Amino acid sequence: MTGRAFVVVRAGALTTVQDRGRSGHAHMGVPRSGALDPDAAALANRLVGNGVEAAVLETTLAGCAVRPRCAVTVAVGGAPCRVSVDGRPAAWGAAVRVEAGAVLEVGGAERGVRSYVAFAGGVAAGPVLGSRSTDLLSGLGPAPLADGMVLPLGAAPPPGTARYEVAPWRGVPEEVVLRVRLGPRDDWFTARALRTLGTGAYRVSSASNRVGLRLEGPPLERARPGELPSEGMVLGAVQVPPDGRPVVFLADHPTTGGYPVVGVVREADLAVAAQAAPGTRVRFVRAG
Repeated sequence: MTGRAFVVVRAGALTTVQDRGRSGHAHMGVPRSGALDPDAAALANRLVGNGVEAAVLETTLAGCAVRPRCAVTVAVGGAPCRVSVDGRPAAWGAAVRVEAGAVLEVGGAERGVRSYVAFAGGVAAGPVLGSRSTDLLSGLGPAPLADGMVLPLGAAPPPGTARYEVAPWRGVPEEVVLRVRLGPRDDWFTARALRTLGTGAYRVSSASNRVGLRLEGPPLERARPGELPSEGMVLGAVQVPPDGRPVVFLADHPTTGGYPVVGVVREADLAVAAQAAPGTRVRFVRAG
């Protein structure tokens, strides 16, 4: 491995390599995967002069720490957090130069859940089916980061290719509103259940992960017993398991499932959903 690499000093709770994902393989049982907040990952990439498709690190709540073996420009975006280089405070949401052997520390998320660490040249882990993304469900892509792991970096982009001086933070409201279109299995639920979906007070469960946003709140009552034969699942599907509590499928969702899907959340709303920390209020509104 060349000197363009970094060593993982502290892996954090769950830090993975993510890019734009591997679309087009659902027929093989492979979900899209990719960064759960793609806009935040893209902004971090632009700050260091990468294209939006470059692979980044996605941290979960607790951040991470890495030691580059070469001097490299990095940017941390997504959920706001403290950033330091060899113990000295550094900018969040802006390009930062990290010298060879220095330790870049990405602190825990102060708001939101997932921060993104972009390196000039991108994380050059080997692609699988056209993507460098870690897929927790299928096991494709690089393994989640572990202390001592070494990951390669791509060639640095030409100077002057950074497109922004600072990255804006969209933020996470106190109540996340998810626009949902009913179907395909809304007829498996009572009229009261459908009213509950639109009026019920839900909160993000601590059991949420990259597969799905699990919610706590009023259960949705079934209109019929039994289960469906397995059928295709899509990003944003609101699946309802036997306990009646909705699960909103995120990037590592299964491609098939037998529990009924009451509706599908608009993809544009999923990034803010993925940044909603446990306990955040969630409300569904019916989309046209």
